[in-house]
Amino acid sequence: MKIGELAQRSGCKVETVRFYEREGLLEAPERDQNGYRNYTSVHLVQLNFIRHCRLLGMGLPDVRILRSLQTQPELACDEINFLIESQIEHVRQQVESLRLLEQQLHSLRNTCQANTNVGECAILRNLEQAAGGANCSCHPERIKAN
Repeated sequence: MKIGELAQRSGCKVETVRFYEREGLLEAPERDQNGYRNYTSVHLVQLNFIRHCRLLGMGLPDVRILRSLQTQPELACDEINFLIESQIEHVRQQVESLRLLEQQLHSLRNTCQANTNVGECAILRNLEQAAGGANCSCHPERIKAN
């Protein structure tokens, strides 16, 4: 199959297929006599594997490790388990960061009462104060940079 068909069947863009191939994540296909890449169902499976890993939030270095390990089925899967545990910890940290961000946004939102004009908006005032280096409702413990 040609690159356009592979991209369509995998649900990604042609540029993405080329990128993964350039990065060595997707095996280079054979080329026809006219120079066109000729992808197979093996490439589709590889591409779907890469995209699945990416949907799980894995970075390219981790996907590269997993792809490499696929070629060594006799090895213990300790490295894979460690990689997934690391990803779980990364996600946990992201969730905590998002919860903190949500709290900060609620604090900021609670500073402004309805039925005021922009000139009296406490949200805008807080953002302007923070831009000037002062503490704000959402970051009361902010330390000024000198």
